[in-house]
Parts: sequence; C-alpha cells; structure tokens
Amino acid sequence: MEWLRIEGGRELRGRVSVPGAKNSCLKLMALCIMASSECTITNVPSITDVDTMCDLLRAVGAGIVRQRASVLSVDPRPIACTRLPEQLVRCMRASVQVLGPLLARFGEVQMPYPGGCPIGSRPIDLHLKGLAAMGAQFSEEHGLISGRANRLVGTEIHLDFPSVGATENLMAAACLATGTTVIRNAAREPEIVDQQNFLTRLGGQIRGAGTDTIRITGVPELGSTTYPVMPDRIQAGTYMIAAAATRGDITVTDVVPEHLEAVGSKLAESGAAVIASEDSVRVVMGDRPAPISVKSMPYPGFPTDLQAPMAALLTVGRGTSVVTENIFNNRFRYVDELSRMGAQISVDGRTAIIRGVSELTGARVAAPDLRAGAALVVAGLAARGETIIDGVEHITRGYDGLSERLASCGAHISHTVDAPEAASFDS
Repeated sequence: MEWLRIEGGRELRGRVSVPGAKNSCLKLMALCIMASSECTITNVPSITDVDTMCDLLRAVGAGIVRQRASVLSVDPRPIACTRLPEQLVRCMRASVQVLGPLLARFGEVQMPYPGGCPIGSRPIDLHLKGLAAMGAQFSEEHGLISGRANRLVGTEIHLDFPSVGATENLMAAACLATGTTVIRNAAREPEIVDQQNFLTRLGGQIRGAGTDTIRITGVPELGSTTYPVMPDRIQAGTYMIAAAATRGDITVTDVVPEHLEAVGSKLAESGAAVIASEDSVRVVMGDRPAPISVKSMPYPGFPTDLQAPMAALLTVGRGTSVVTENIFNNRFRYVDELSRMGAQISVDGRTAIIRGVSELTGARVAAPDLRAGAALVVAGLAARGETIIDGVEHITRGYDGLSERLASCGAHISHTVDAPEAASFDS
C-alpha cells in the first residue's frame, strides 16, 4: 500500500518546473517501432506509465535502455513479435498507440482491448475504421483484435470525433503507406504537433498538425532521431490550480504558455492573477475563487484531464459553479471522495453543480483514477487538517515527482509505503 499524507491549509509559494508530457512521451515511444534504427528520447518523465510502455516494447522484442532518468533509447531492430501481452495492454490506455506502428511496419498485429483509468467509454472504433480505410482488415475473437494489411494505401479519412489517439495512430500508419493520406476533423492538441515533429525528424512527410486537417505522404522507410518530449501541460495546469486553491503564488517554469491558455483563462475568471512570460506562467490568488462555469472540450478548449482538479478548486469557491464533462462519461468518480472532505457537489449526467464552502476538512480518501487523484491532492492542500490519500499508484502513472515539486513550494506532503502514522513533517 502506498499513501500520500498532506497537512493542508498552507499557502504554496515558489517555483516549480514541469517535466516531459506523459501524453506525448508514450506515443513517441510507440512510434519508435517504425524507425530503422535506435531512437533516443529526452525529457522523459519518471512515471509508471513510461515503465509500462517500456515493458510493452520489450515484450515485442525492442531493445530499451534507460541511459538516465530522463533519457531513453529504443531500438526497434530486434522486434520479431506482433502479439501484445494482455496483462500489459490492460494496464494502460496508451498501449493502443502501438497498433498503427506495428501494422505499418509488419503488416499484422494482435492485441486485446486496452485498459487504463475507468473514466468512461473510450472505444477504439475510430482507430480501426481509419486503418480499415487504408486497407487493413480486422477480426475479433475472444476479445483479441487481429489486424492484417498486405499494403496500407493513402486515403481520405474524416473522423467522426477529433480523437487524439485515433489521429496519432492514423498519422503513424500513414507515414509508411503508399500515397497520400488526409485526416479531416483531426485532433489539434499540442501532442499531435509533437508527434508530427518527431515523425518529420525520422523522415516522414507530414503537414497540418495543430489544425483540423493533416496531410501525410508515405515514404518507403523512416530513419532515426534524438528528440525532446514537449512539456507536460496537464502537470503545469495542476500546479497552477494548486496555487489558486491554496491562495498562493507559484511560478510554473519550462512550459509553453500558449498550451495553458484555457486553464489560465478560467483561473483568471475565478479571480487569480495569471502572468505569462516566454516559458513560464505565474499564478497568484488572494481570495476564495469566484464561481465560474467550466466545460471540457477538445483542444484548444478546457482539457478534460484538468476538469477534476479545477472542480476541487471550485469546492472552496464563493458561490455556485457548474462543471460539464463533454469528453468522457464517467469522470466524476472523485465526487464522493471530495464529499468526505465537506465538498457540496451534485451530479446530473455530465454536469456537476458545485456549491462552494468556506473550507474543506482533511479526511481519508481514495484516488479512483489518475486525474481524480490529482483533484484529491489539490483538495488536500486547500483543506484544514490532515488528508490521507490511498490509491497513489494511479497518481504516479502520470505525475513525475508530484510530492517533491509541491514540497518545494511549501506543501507539507509525503509519499510513503508505510502506515500513515509513520510519516512526519518538520514544523
């Protein structure tokens, strides 16, 4: 058992740096399958999802070397297997991102449906439909998806929804397809741009990432590269929200401020001062947040991965806020846990009505998934008294050094595998 123990009610002040993005790094690792030789990825976050992806790539034969904590090399040349082990695939949603690369390079793939946090329905039909339009054939038996493609051929694909994962898988496969592929209604997230930049370094011919139309002209083979992962905008947004929740003053560094405009705008609307510079964002909050409405949307809208932490902030607001989740259908699993701390939240379908209270009270709670865990950390930092958070394994899937980074800004927080009574803080 792992625990987080937080002694809340302290203003956070200081500077915190942001590591590489989980939601980009995992995809870049999968793309290495299509390279002709070893690729090196830098600015790799130290999170358990990276460890899982390493194990998944090793399972198909790739050579993996962790040179330093933030530097990872992937050698795809030894890959000889195209069947993915069920135990690893069910651990992590991002395992689906090896689908396109394996199919493009080897013409076949076998995998179970991917797992990950239980935040709602996340079907992979858009992935399969797009790959089928390029010539792949799929069958399913006993929960195992088998795909074959003698040759992938470029085509026009219109996504029914701007799915990030489907856009990434189709971009990858199209790089080694014959002819030109056009993806319309493509996802516009910064991680898509990061993938385009990585594939271009490998020799791919892609343009349009960051818009709703991406064009990929296939090439016979890809090369290799060394590439830095983009900053994690979700971690950055979490620290910005934590600053507001504790009425503190935090400067988040090593970021791309443009990636944080949606969360920054909502924090400013709630009463925070948000000051952006070339590669940092400072958030200063002096009062309880004003009530606001938040709707999660595809980029450049408010990110679904920050919906739960923002809701935690609004529980100590000065009025009634409304949070609507438009991406996933089961992302309010944190509500019961926040209620244990005194939050007043009612849920109706995809909408949460949050009636702000003057303060939360520390309690023992459990993180049901990754982003809900981050919400409980935000709540624990703002609450009066001690909060114990179980289910830390969810949080370490996506947050690199969360406790240490928050502690550097004055948080009294510890991560331990012992009984919570064993943890202690300096006065």
